[in-house]
Amino acid sequence: MLGWVIACHDDKAQCILEQLEKRFGHIPQCRVVNYWKGIGTNMLSRMMCDALHHADSGDGVIFLTDCNGGAPYRVAALMSHKHNNCEVISGVSLNLLSELYPLRFCLSSRAFRHTIVERGGEGVSSLWHQQQKNPPFVLLHHA
Repeated sequence: MLGWVIACHDDKAQCILEQLEKRFGHIPQCRVVNYWKGIGTNMLSRMMCDALHHADSGDGVIFLTDCNGGAPYRVAALMSHKHNNCEVISGVSLNLLSELYPLRFCLSSRAFRHTIVERGGEGVSSLWHQQQKNPPFVLLHHA
């Protein structure tokens, strides 16, 4: 099963988890990180690292963030490069996560990434999709 780390500004992540639990009951391997104004990058990194390790059972973890480029997204992007089967999604909503909740039990992290971006519409993206739009700079050597 894919672990979920819901990381959003203010208390949005906690609100999403509470609503998901009302609908589905206890959500296993799911942690929230509420990013409040004034929390430093180091503290946010520690909170997200702790959440990642608690949510991961070895099948992969999906970071679900509220906005592309926000602090939770940036920290998740840095962390995802150090862990296998780790994906970063931006633009999530309660409705989208409710719809895709059952898929975390049967999809790989890559398949889940593609599915959530496809079903999420224009406001939903992933780190992988963003990287495809802006490939890394490559220096060409002329001999």
